[in-house]
Amino acid sequence: MTYDTAIPAAAALLKRDTAISQPAFDGRMYIGGTWVESADERRFERRSPAHGHVVSTFPEATAADVERAIEAADAAFRRGPWPKLKGAERARMLLAVADGIKKRVEPMSLLESLETGKPLAQARGEVSGCVDLWLYAASLARTTSGDAYDTLGEDMLGIVLRQPIGVVGLITPWNFPLWILSQKLPFALAAGCTCVVKPSELTSGTTVMLMEILEEAGVPAGAVNVVTGKGPSVGQPLAEHDAIDMLSFTGSTRVGSLLGGLASAKLKKVALELGGKNPQIVFPDCDWDAMIDAVVFGVYFNAGECCNSGSRVLVHESIAERFALDVVERARQVPVGDPLHPDCKVGAIVSENQLGEILGNVEKGVAAGARLRLGGKRYDAQGLYLEPTIISDVRPDMSIAREEIFGPVLVIIPFSDASHAIEIANDTAYGLSAAVWSKDIDTCLTVARGVDAGTVWVNTFLDGYPELPFGGFKSSGVGRELGKQAVEDYTETKTIQLHIGARNNWWLPRPAA
Repeated sequence: MTYDTAIPAAAALLKRDTAISQPAFDGRMYIGGTWVESADERRFERRSPAHGHVVSTFPEATAADVERAIEAADAAFRRGPWPKLKGAERARMLLAVADGIKKRVEPMSLLESLETGKPLAQARGEVSGCVDLWLYAASLARTTSGDAYDTLGEDMLGIVLRQPIGVVGLITPWNFPLWILSQKLPFALAAGCTCVVKPSELTSGTTVMLMEILEEAGVPAGAVNVVTGKGPSVGQPLAEHDAIDMLSFTGSTRVGSLLGGLASAKLKKVALELGGKNPQIVFPDCDWDAMIDAVVFGVYFNAGECCNSGSRVLVHESIAERFALDVVERARQVPVGDPLHPDCKVGAIVSENQLGEILGNVEKGVAAGARLRLGGKRYDAQGLYLEPTIISDVRPDMSIAREEIFGPVLVIIPFSDASHAIEIANDTAYGLSAAVWSKDIDTCLTVARGVDAGTVWVNTFLDGYPELPFGGFKSSGVGRELGKQAVEDYTETKTIQLHIGARNNWWLPRPAA
């Protein structure tokens, strides 16, 4: 199930790539165009979940630091140049940021791999993929527009404007730190907003590195600010502060619900991208090899620490046992180990706490009567590794069939027909994404229309494009990221009514007799 050469070979690679031999990344906060420490000069460190050594350190923000960052963003929006720039000028800076990311793929990828535990090859793909998100956002900076209505009568012209909403608080998670920030920040900037960014305390490195790129690209001081630290001291003030006009959060449904409630109580606009329990629905007539490969990829990509993880496979009962045998055989071949090893596909779990929660969910499922087919144990090596896990004979009412596990754990649930599959797929609190596997277009469309999910893949899984909106139904979130509407989400709509010529008086007093 694992490969023996991963750890020793990667240890040499780790030293060669200076992850051990060079000092940890020394991050600072970026407030009002200045690199700063926290008000009380306290710092926290991040240890690699794969290797155990310190890979980065950052200031631990205080309430005063958050206040400074919000004030800087507010001043930049109310009095600064960013909202007043032409769309073409904002676009040029976003294009410069894209170019800056392209030039720094290697150092950003290495730091992200070390902080998250994900394979270095995967981190490279994510960092380089962010370039396209910034390029697409730059195009929207020039093309976002309002409407004009010349159909209201000869004496009236209606104009609808899109204006930036104001100061936006962006709170990002640890699993895809640069990618998810790039689904938010360039689109907010394209709209003319200013921002305060709070990255996860586990993976702040690439966010801080991105600020260096923004500074070089000429983004004005205060337009983007970064404060590092933990949720209660940084994230909560962003949700509650009167000067924050919008909150955009990606993370767990529990925390998102809490922050969304705090923000909504202040009548702020809220965008939430939360959890998922995403079904892949497999019919007997599918392309078998393509489906098996996609299932294994879908659940073990990023060690399953992905809101889009295909962790729940619904299989037609006539092929359920064949599927279980084949997916176990394929999963046994997945290379697990040091994320810096060039062959690694599944790296380390992000934290000891996360690893414990995953194992607890597996134990709960087995105790409820599910059958452990593969894995389910901690990998006996230095670092936080978990064996790829497969559980069959799962009933839809079991907790492992309904709750997000956020780890490399696949559950297999049988169904009888398409209607039954849709019923099971929708029987959770979530509705982020889904997939259907069949060569019958009627089956595919029936399932795609019937499943409650913001994205449905047909005979593929986990593809994504900047042009296509992303977000969920139900407890998976509120709002959409990406797509041509992404910039519009960071705007307010203003109606202007222009009267032409003389206006009839509502009332005139009668002339005196």
